[in-house]
Amino acid sequence: MGPLLLVLLLALILFGAGFALKILWWVAVVVLVVWLLGFVMRGTHSSGSRHRWYRW
Repeated sequence: MGPLLLVLLLALILFGAGFALKILWWVAVVVLVVWLLGFVMRGTHSSGSRHRWYRW
């Protein structure tokens, strides 16, 4: 009974980690798209030079 519970626990942990990693990949793709869109759609100053759309 102990080894069976250990295997089930290990499967549950690995499934949860795999699911979380898949979600993190999708979040990373969305952030990358927003970041690239920020470069394309950034505005210009009155002097004509482009400025950064982020604060840091």
